[in-house]
Amino acid sequence: MTENMIKDITEDSDQQPARDRPGRDHRDLGRDMRLFTGSAIVGAGLPLWLPAGAVIRRELEQYAHEMAVRTGCQEVYSPVLAKRELFGRSGHWAKFSDDMFPVMELGSRPGDDQLVLRPANCPHHAMIYAAEQHSYRELPIRYHELAPMFRAERSGVLAGLSRVRQIDLDDTHVFCRPDQLAAEVELAMGGVLEAYQVLGIRIHQLRLSRRGTGDGYLGSVDRWQQAEDELRSVLDGVRGEHPDLEIVEAPGEAAFYGPKIDVQVIDARGQEETLSTVQLDFNQPERFDLCYVAADGSRQQVIMIHRGLLSSMERMMAFLLEITEGWLPLWLAPVQLALLPVAPAHHDHAYRLADRLRRAGLRIRVDGDGTLGSRIRGARRGRNTLVGVIGDAEIASDSIAVQEFPSGNRQQLPAGELADRLAAAVAERSRAPYLD
Repeated sequence: MTENMIKDITEDSDQQPARDRPGRDHRDLGRDMRLFTGSAIVGAGLPLWLPAGAVIRRELEQYAHEMAVRTGCQEVYSPVLAKRELFGRSGHWAKFSDDMFPVMELGSRPGDDQLVLRPANCPHHAMIYAAEQHSYRELPIRYHELAPMFRAERSGVLAGLSRVRQIDLDDTHVFCRPDQLAAEVELAMGGVLEAYQVLGIRIHQLRLSRRGTGDGYLGSVDRWQQAEDELRSVLDGVRGEHPDLEIVEAPGEAAFYGPKIDVQVIDARGQEETLSTVQLDFNQPERFDLCYVAADGSRQQVIMIHRGLLSSMERMMAFLLEITEGWLPLWLAPVQLALLPVAPAHHDHAYRLADRLRRAGLRIRVDGDGTLGSRIRGARRGRNTLVGVIGDAEIASDSIAVQEFPSGNRQQLPAGELADRLAAAVAERSRAPYLD
């Protein structure tokens, strides 16, 4: 490949008309990248994940699983349905029944089952914990499940992936002794900070959401004060390691069942939102009588911690698409390298090369239809991370003329070296640039 051809690649990609460039809205990006779609007959707020979108989701789920395993979690599975009685006992029915889907009646006689789609996963995990007696020596116990829950959102508030009716949540519930609370919160916060660094998400602030002045909170003031002090101590430790990270306190922002740490971020529109949370729960251990056998043989109530490092798959994907304008890091990109043969005579070599690169674990697309310029523009619009051009010179030297989007970096690299370099970047979950 000559220098002139490489120059042409850059010029063609830079000449994409502004009107054709996707905006920052993840719905526009999702259409251009063919990530997800909707169907009137399926229903609003129930997105269908297309193959390219499924790649991103699978990679996020795999990362969530790895983080769960590394932080000592045990994987569990639970049904999306439960009797209404479960959510009555947990308190969800009293607080959130207006946001839950209607009861499904099975039978017409009194006492027949009334089933509902769950609005949260925690009552199921509480029942998994309650299935066995636990000693103080076993604690902490951490159950992880990336599972769906359901909210009966009204049609007017639904928006792409950011507001949906089925939420697939990276969800962990920790059952621990009071003396283990600070260490568990510290472990959770360490996971959040690591995950956000890998994903390239800047944390705006960490917020300690505290009890307010009203009386609608479960548990004594002393119990709340002690728990808030534990969370504050963990945040002080985070501040010591990350002095530039803003930490604030917000009285009245806690849930009724316990204080929490909210991870606040700024979205692509400049608005603040909560993406991840580490939440203490005094409610469900009390309502479900979740206990452990202490060293003296007495039954003591556990402390329950809700933690979600990556939030929901839908919300995280929408957020990442918008802050990156679709230019995801290589390990998340649905197409990591688009191979563009210059002429029909180069097609067979391009397909053989694609098979070789796929064996290295890379996601490759071959596009030989249309002019080279139009194919480059298509690769850019689809947010393919790199584009490689194959001509006579590349076939002769077993190399690829590669350009990286959106930086414009370009190199002529032996095919084997490119495969090794990209495979290493994927394995390390590193971010651009991938070319010198």
